[in-house]
Amino acid sequence: MPSDLLTHLHLPRSTRTHVLTVEGQRVTRFIGEFWTAKQRQAHRLHEIAYRACFKPQLPRLFIESLTTPNDLVYDPFSGRGTTIIEAARLGRNIIANDINPLSHILSQPRLCVPDLDALAERLAHIPIDEHARAEIDLSMFYHPRTLAEIVSLRRYLLERRARGTEDHLDAWIRMVATNRLTGHSSGFFSVYTLPPNQAVSPERQRLINAQRKQVPPYRDTRTLILKKSRQLVRGLTPQDVTNLARAAMGARFLTCDARHTSAIASESVQLTVTSPPFLDVVQYAQDNWLRCWFNDIDARAVAEKITQTRNVDEWAAVMQAVFHELYRITRRGGWVAFEVGEVRRGEIELDARVVPLGTRAGFVCRGILINQQKFTKTANIWGIRNNVRGTNTNRVVVFQKP
Repeated sequence: MPSDLLTHLHLPRSTRTHVLTVEGQRVTRFIGEFWTAKQRQAHRLHEIAYRACFKPQLPRLFIESLTTPNDLVYDPFSGRGTTIIEAARLGRNIIANDINPLSHILSQPRLCVPDLDALAERLAHIPIDEHARAEIDLSMFYHPRTLAEIVSLRRYLLERRARGTEDHLDAWIRMVATNRLTGHSSGFFSVYTLPPNQAVSPERQRLINAQRKQVPPYRDTRTLILKKSRQLVRGLTPQDVTNLARAAMGARFLTCDARHTSAIASESVQLTVTSPPFLDVVQYAQDNWLRCWFNDIDARAVAEKITQTRNVDEWAAVMQAVFHELYRITRRGGWVAFEVGEVRRGEIELDARVVPLGTRAGFVCRGILINQQKFTKTANIWGIRNNVRGTNTNRVVVFQKP
């Protein structure tokens, strides 16, 4: 069966392998650099920041190899929507699930590519109250004029949603604005801060401002939304736009516990590609508090729902239930690609723990892909060394339903 997996995924026969024994079963690890930053260059449409997201090249490998057009592709921990956006571009049907409602906000609008002239006109007609202020102090992040624009935009979007009149242009604007709230360049609404997937606390931002001797400059929010929109859609082909729009017509976005997805029919999914929460490595609510404020989401309520387990045994117990649900919804002959990365500097190898979870649910483990990235000089400058520090490998456990 290892050779069958090589054939299915079109991997070179020279791929390095290592056989390990997990609870009495022999599993082959396939080791190599199967995708890189340049290989099968990812489209700009994916450039929406979110913590702990994988590169689009990862799901694309499995989608191209293990599905055909119109097959159903699913991600139970969808995050920024990498799997479902890539599947839609390739002409597949999609279901996304994530307990965090920000996932839907950041994913669904990219299926409906806007006309940029219509987008500019919509932005120009959104009323701006120059005296608008937030109910919380955000002066450490924004110039007063910028904050007035953000608050006015927030009010407009919330009102449109409450009245049921939000359309695809509004949803796109919401998605881009949510992504531009804070960042480390002039392309964001805020003064210099951490990257956009890590919103710091107001107290921490005051320290950053003091250390850098900076004050928030004015940022033209409409200009920045249009600029980012142009970047996101640049290079999309007419076929891409058609495929995305077609997928949007039948796409489903769920906010369920991944262990209980009754909205998905049994034996309907051909391929699941996902990356679950890893223990307590990422503090999702803490990182997204400002995005939640902009979208009127209760960050604490979301945090209570997100799986944040303290140890591997707790994590495995949750994932075991997820695998039982995945088995129910997967077609006979269908696949699951379960990416678990490398946790705590390689001290925990979750791929070995995942193998028995899938097999107990009824799947057959066809192998583990370990993609080892050769870091660039830039990465090395920041103290990252190949397969030594941080999450330097993608470990994807591949299962098939017999």
